[in-house]
Amino acid sequence: MAHFADMQNAIYNAGLNGILPDFPVDFATLQERAQSAISPSLLNYVQGGCGDEHTQDRNAQAFHDWGMVPRMLVDCSERDLSIELFGLRLPSPIFMAPIGLNGEMTQDRRGDIAAAQAAAETGVPFCASTLSNSPLEEVRAAAGATPSFFQLYTPKNRDLAQSLISRAEQAGYRALVITLDTWLTGWRPRDLNTASFPQLRGKVLENYFSDPVFRSLLDAPPEDDLIGAVRMWTSVFGQVLTWEDIAWFREATSMPIVLKGICHGDDARKASDLGVDAIYCSNHGGRQANGGIAAIDMLPDVVAGAGSTPVLFDSGIRSGTDVVKAIALGATAVGIGRPYTYGLAIGGARGAAHVLSSILAEADLLMAVNGYPDLDAVRAAGAHCRADIASPARKRTTEPR
Repeated sequence: MAHFADMQNAIYNAGLNGILPDFPVDFATLQERAQSAISPSLLNYVQGGCGDEHTQDRNAQAFHDWGMVPRMLVDCSERDLSIELFGLRLPSPIFMAPIGLNGEMTQDRRGDIAAAQAAAETGVPFCASTLSNSPLEEVRAAAGATPSFFQLYTPKNRDLAQSLISRAEQAGYRALVITLDTWLTGWRPRDLNTASFPQLRGKVLENYFSDPVFRSLLDAPPEDDLIGAVRMWTSVFGQVLTWEDIAWFREATSMPIVLKGICHGDDARKASDLGVDAIYCSNHGGRQANGGIAAIDMLPDVVAGAGSTPVLFDSGIRSGTDVVKAIALGATAVGIGRPYTYGLAIGGARGAAHVLSSILAEADLLMAVNGYPDLDAVRAAGAHCRADIASPARKRTTEPR
């Protein structure tokens, strides 16, 4: 049986012939390489967070406050990292989180296609963003047999919202991920100091420009009047959503519905009571609101509130170890964000696939060494908060889901 960890042996064996990896296997080196490959304005957008970026930084740092206790004399020669989600059997618990500037991350400005190709190569599902340089239909096709999800920034125009949702469903996306925290943009000093907002320059708006409802709102098509099309986009972007809107989404699609941005246990409980198909615990990587708590620290309460409803998670994931810790705290699936985007920047689809494979290899090895043969064992082991180390009885655990 092949394991994700086999990547390690492949690297070492290649090294015997003087062959080194084309791309880094650790986040720090990956980020350093990407910084030299991305233009300053684009780098500000990709790396930047809200306010003084404390929440963004804490998202990553807080994983160091959680630890797992190894268990010995457990046969982990075979490991199973597969999960069930939305009626799908997936080979691993990770997915590619939606990132609105993927399209700009490759030299040909088709980074969304490259990300989908990385999904096809690795079997890791890609959650495509509404903000894209390529139409959602082309992005879905590039992912091949690997399932894809579609993330929606709900527009104010209800007909346009329905059109985007229907297009995603007809293209074969397997879930609708509704972002809740971005009906307007948070205070991002890096972008403000350079007066740079890519969408206002017409970037990553192809899903709108290719949409028949959006085009019907224009006096002239985007290819003839880009400024007019961008102005229309600014007028329709950002519907404020409330709990009452969930019923409309239910009528708008037969795709599973995922609410992205849930960070409070009570909100998770209400979403579960309303029958959503999954809850997505995320603080948008610290890009939308500053002064908050690290997302991983909020995950246990969200899981508790969600009950039997699956919980997806992102924000601060930098490694396979982080993935396993999130699973230990109850996540069903874990979104990878900036790491794979950096992979796109330095190597296109191959670079992104390498990053995803590296994260899976590390997660697989951690499970093997720590005595966790499958994800149920990871959840049963739970994770300890640093403040609770002296009192193992306070360990955070969750029921296998």
